[in-house]
Amino acid sequence: MPGCCVRAAISVGLSSSQTGASAPPFASFRAFYPYYREQHSNPVCRRLHVCGTLLALLMLGVALGSHHRAWYLAAAVAGYLPAWIGHIFFQHNLPATFRHPLYSLCADFVSVARVLSGRAPW
Repeated sequence: MPGCCVRAAISVGLSSSQTGASAPPFASFRAFYPYYREQHSNPVCRRLHVCGTLLALLMLGVALGSHHRAWYLAAAVAGYLPAWIGHIFFQHNLPATFRHPLYSLCADFVSVARVLSGRAPW
C-alpha cells in the first residue's frame, strides 16, 4: 500500500489492522471474495459501493456513446469516490483496491449483481 494512503488512514483514525496492510495474499478470486465481503460489512459502505459502481457504469456508457474523454474520468471518480468515502467514514478501513485491484474490481461487480438479484442485502 502506498505510504500516503497509510498516512491518510492514520490521520482519520484507522488502525493498522483496518488499513488492509495485513491482508493476506490470495491464490484465487474464490479465496478473496469472503475477505472482500468482510471488508464491506457496513450497510452504508456497501450501499455507497453499489451506487458508485452503477453510476460509473452509466457514465462509462455515456463515454463510449459520446466519445468525450471527460466522461471516462467522471466514471472513475463516480466509482471510486463513494467507495472510498464508505470505507474511510463508515467501514473505517481502506479499500481492498490498494492491495488487490483486479480482485476488488471483480468483487464490486459480483456484489452489485448479488444486491440487484436480491441474493445480498442492500
